[in-house]
Amino acid sequence: MTSQPATSLSRTGQESETGVQFPPGFVWGVATASFQIEGSTTADGRGASIWDTFSATPGKVQNGDTGDPACDHYNRYRDDVALMRDLGVGAYRFSVAWPRVQPTGSGKPLQAGLDFYDKLVDALLEVGIEPWPTLYHWDLPQTLEDAGGWPNRDTAYRFAEYAGVMYELLGDRITNWNTLNEPWCAAFLGYASGVHAPGRREPASALAAAHHLMLGHGLAANVIRDLGAGAGRAPLVGIVHNQTTVRPYTDGEADVDAARRIDALRNRIFTEPLVKGRYPEDLLADVAAVSDYGFVRDGDLETISAPLDMLGVNFYNPSWVSGSREGVDPDDLGPAEYSPSVGSEHVVDVDTGLPVTAMGWPIDATGLYDTLTRLAADYPGLPLYVTENGAAFEDRVVDGAVHDEDRIAYLDAHLRAAHEAIGAGVPLKGYFAWSLMDNFEWALGYGKRFGLVHVDYDTQVRTVKDSGLWYGRVARNGGIGAAD
Repeated sequence: MTSQPATSLSRTGQESETGVQFPPGFVWGVATASFQIEGSTTADGRGASIWDTFSATPGKVQNGDTGDPACDHYNRYRDDVALMRDLGVGAYRFSVAWPRVQPTGSGKPLQAGLDFYDKLVDALLEVGIEPWPTLYHWDLPQTLEDAGGWPNRDTAYRFAEYAGVMYELLGDRITNWNTLNEPWCAAFLGYASGVHAPGRREPASALAAAHHLMLGHGLAANVIRDLGAGAGRAPLVGIVHNQTTVRPYTDGEADVDAARRIDALRNRIFTEPLVKGRYPEDLLADVAAVSDYGFVRDGDLETISAPLDMLGVNFYNPSWVSGSREGVDPDDLGPAEYSPSVGSEHVVDVDTGLPVTAMGWPIDATGLYDTLTRLAADYPGLPLYVTENGAAFEDRVVDGAVHDEDRIAYLDAHLRAAHEAIGAGVPLKGYFAWSLMDNFEWALGYGKRFGLVHVDYDTQVRTVKDSGLWYGRVARNGGIGAAD
């Protein structure tokens, strides 16, 4: 399931003292997502999304938090673009709120929504920042969910229609397009475990959703490429996947098989159809009691596997799994078990005693090295980008500053892992830190802070953290200087 960890890497970055330089042309960026930062969830005709509905349901989101006002980015986008300019990053990965463009998920687009993204892109270009849009970061129009959501095949066709709307608006100024963000989360957290919107616990529906998300990607990619070709352009299309490294807790047969099963459900369920046009046979066997995959129709896999121009990799931590609670200290069980009854029965996450972030996620940068080298070996020649990487810690503003040394150490270690992967031959072309600023952290509300910039949600005052200053130097210099 994984390659051997790179022995020269520091897991935490605290032992690293020498500088590293990345190749010329390496993309240095920051990332956000629409529902997490925009706010203004009912402004100017925007329709409701599944996250509006979910967060308004008592008990679904901590402290009853919702996506409004979030970071008020809808009204403060120019200030936020100026922040990025001052940091010195060269690219901004943002997502488009589908219900802000098509309130019901189809039909004539809303002019106010188009205008917002039109102005945002122009503002970025004016200061020399390259826009990298992601068309779907989980905020499905509620009307489409009412019609069945992603388990309904028609949603994939509505998504392709929406992709065409956005390309016609922005295709003259944007080259790099990502269709979906983390389809695993959208499918399995949304439709199996129910901890994300829309909050359903239907394992068979989760598998159908995963397939239709992939189909939506393929259909949207074809639309973007066809529209681009018709206008004499060559857009680059990719998808963002939260690939991770899954490690067995022991060498025992049960743990090794548990790692195989989770690797199939978490990683290969998406990469194999995307790149090789097939679903893994072991996955199909694992989930046979849940679904016969009858939702796959002739031609689907050909559509899904149209050549990718790039693959975005969101990475936060590796995981260790066990196929049995026997022999596992109850105190070592991780923060959550895997989605119920989707081929992962009896699999548990195990805490290995490593330092953790405020999310309870283990800090181990060798997992990023393993993830990148594994993808490069399994799918040779596919350009890779780290499209999210970052950490939540308990940040405090003290005398106008945020001294977040733990976040700097995390980023340092993972950038060094990325650099070592490039040295091992991985075609890694860029890195986007998550996140530009603190924001709405889904079901955890506003309690977890990932940002390079601190946000006071009461006043909307932004304070650049030490990590933001550090990352800005790295981006401007194209690498980590010895002094950093």
